[in-house]
Amino acid sequence: MKYLLITVLFFANIVYSQSDQKSEKILDEMSAEIKSLNSFYIEFTMNVDNPATGENSRQDGLGYVKGNKYFASLGQNTLVSNGIKNWTIVKEEKVTYQSDVDLESDEAMNPKKLMTIWEDGFKSKYVKGSTKIHEIALYPVNPSEVNYHTITLFVKTSNNELHQAIMKTKDGSTMKYTITKFEKNKEVPESKFVYNPKNHPGFQLIRD
Repeated sequence: MKYLLITVLFFANIVYSQSDQKSEKILDEMSAEIKSLNSFYIEFTMNVDNPATGENSRQDGLGYVKGNKYFASLGQNTLVSNGIKNWTIVKEEKVTYQSDVDLESDEAMNPKKLMTIWEDGFKSKYVKGSTKIHEIALYPVNPSEVNYHTITLFVKTSNNELHQAIMKTKDGSTMKYTITKFEKNKEVPESKFVYNPKNHPGFQLIRD
């Protein structure tokens, strides 16, 4: 649950200003592509490394997005939203938390945020490129309000799709998100975005 919360806070605290033209053009094209999709599916890994504490961990995640509906799983925890209700399924506790959607705060939980994290709260800079990858650095506009100082994006030159995002935090940790699969306009049943208690026998449902 710890890294699920870190991930949500990461995406929640991410205004596009003073960016160089090359990076801005690439990021604008990426945003336009994501917003043009009816739905998509992603698989990703999250690696956390902190030399000070000796921590080195990996979790696998996946996400389905269709409009304002989503299903996201990271490690042992799952977030489900039908655009009206949210459900947070915590396997370790055998508890599901249900709440009404808050459009301002809940957007951060949508996997779409991983694919468009540069849109809010950052200046961008084109660092370097190769035949395969663009490297773009993101710097928070209000660094005192967040727990990280830099996010580096690695973007595929062939199709302008996000390959990897690396966040450097102020406590010395490195969080690396790597997109391992990305499917556009994937058919997703509506049932994917609604919590079904029959699939979670023995779980307590707590309504907010």
